[in-house]
Amino acid sequence: MAKGFKAAGIAGVAALVLTGCASQASISGGVAVSAVGQRGDTLTWGWSLPSTWDPVTSAVGNDVHALTLLYEGVTEVNAKGEAQPGLAQSWTYAKDGRSVTFHLRPGLTFSDGTKLDAAAVKASLERGKTAKDSTIAPQLATVESITADSATDVTLHLTQVDYQIPLLLSGKTGQIVSTAASKDATNLATQPVGAGPFILKSYVPGSQATLVKNPTFWNADKILVTNFILKPTPDPSVAVAGLHSGQFDIADLTASQVSGVKAAGFSVETTNVLPVRVLDVNNAVKPFDNPKVVQAISTAIDRQALVKTANFGYGQPVWQPFPKGYVANNPELDNLYPHNVATAKQLLAEAGYPNGIDIQLALGKADDPVGELIQQQLNAAGIRTTLTVQTPGVNNYITRRYPFVLDQFNARQSPVQALQVLFGAQGLMNLGKTTPAALPAAVAKASGYALTDPAYPAAIQDATKIAVTNMPNVFLFTVTRFAAHSPKVHGLQNWVDIQRFEGVWVDK
Repeated sequence: MAKGFKAAGIAGVAALVLTGCASQASISGGVAVSAVGQRGDTLTWGWSLPSTWDPVTSAVGNDVHALTLLYEGVTEVNAKGEAQPGLAQSWTYAKDGRSVTFHLRPGLTFSDGTKLDAAAVKASLERGKTAKDSTIAPQLATVESITADSATDVTLHLTQVDYQIPLLLSGKTGQIVSTAASKDATNLATQPVGAGPFILKSYVPGSQATLVKNPTFWNADKILVTNFILKPTPDPSVAVAGLHSGQFDIADLTASQVSGVKAAGFSVETTNVLPVRVLDVNNAVKPFDNPKVVQAISTAIDRQALVKTANFGYGQPVWQPFPKGYVANNPELDNLYPHNVATAKQLLAEAGYPNGIDIQLALGKADDPVGELIQQQLNAAGIRTTLTVQTPGVNNYITRRYPFVLDQFNARQSPVQALQVLFGAQGLMNLGKTTPAALPAAVAKASGYALTDPAYPAAIQDATKIAVTNMPNVFLFTVTRFAAHSPKVHGLQNWVDIQRFEGVWVDK
């Protein structure tokens, strides 16, 4: 895992520009420009289509990458994960830290031609806070009220000091939706209207999204392709053929695909990113309501074997939701529950299950090698595990139908937000909807420090420790992002968080 993540996001992770051909001769304003040759007008990306095009009701963390094509946040995060200007060109905190004013760029518009001013930002954020099916409301809990102070100044008045807001508003929590379009939430799910780099031209659910460049995007001069096609990640059997034929210019891969794609002559860029694999556990359901049962499960799992065998050697074992080097990573949690089958059996006996237990592990797909290996490891410790595949289209974060699920936590732009999503009483990934009594105060304390305050790392790490040692989530290993690309693609960067496409161009 890359080291050197820092408080404002992540530092020391190189924004590696992928090598192309000799025509990529210079950098202008941070964007690769071509010295010779002609640019193509279309880029095709193999990535997952979103569960919905509405950032307020999206319940899949991975959706943020697709949504960022169409929506711009109040802020952005750069390739290192640090907060930087987006729709707002700057922001100012009050001296007491209880409010923050974002200064919008003048003359902004949505892709439908309507004004994107302070009133529109206010309406969009208020919708995120109050909409019935909002999945981002818990992240806006410290926002007491919002005022549009002028056409370009919008102020968030807070219930407590919270210096995480600029990071928070760089993801889908801060993506601003057209006021007119948001009046019909049903249509918004398939007909999005934002102010991002592209505009949705056509959409076939499960098949393809066709986008065109948004000429009114504030940073439109950095968008170097006119057409952008988003297709679901190719199946391993067709990934190489799709790259050869030009069906995909960039293809997101799984660990199992990497060797085959490399063998076919394509370079594969790897990025150590924030997401981690995790077992979601509902501690309001037996036998998971007994902490020793959950500890037995964690102790029975050989994380290093998961990395080596099921994930082809990529990733690092973790016992917490943050990778090593990240500001919220608490080193005291390393190897929290060392793999030991005898200890796992003892914990089960202490929990009242001397003869073992029978549980069911839900998978997102039937052929997940991680799930199969976990089953073997748990069985060896007397945790007799059967595998089931989740019903397609059933959102377990909402229904909580499955109490034990192999999942992936796709991180959040703010570490405080991540703790709320995972462990907060209303957190999307908190299946049991319980939270440690000491956690809210610890989170509030961490939020009260500016990101550059020397006291901030210790405070956020303390909150992490409280959450991890009191909650049932079983974290497994870090995620690596793999991207194979055609030699025609230039200027692509390795982003540790949200993938963006400013400065990316293709040969004709």
